[in-house]
Amino acid sequence: MKLLTVALEAKFLRTGSQEHLDDPEIIVKFFTPWSNWTWYATEYDPVDRIFFGFVVGMESEWGYFSLDEMETVKGPAGLRIERDTLFTNKKISDLRQDER
Repeated sequence: MKLLTVALEAKFLRTGSQEHLDDPEIIVKFFTPWSNWTWYATEYDPVDRIFFGFVVGMESEWGYFSLDEMETVKGPAGLRIERDTLFTNKKISDLRQDER
């Protein structure tokens, strides 16, 4: 599965930086099917191929994550990080409500 489609990259470009927003929009959700790690991307730099967003793993925190690194991760039985194709755009506040 392609983690970043042309359509998603175009949406990131249209959305631009959200650092000034209190409640940014999540553009895409990635997850590991073999663990509880999830990445909610709110921004993307196409030059460096780096996302910024909310990461839920051992801790839940904001940070940067690399598309190139995500594409190379292999889990048990060759599983890979996947993009949630059923994910509909949410605001970060929606995500926090879902976690309650």
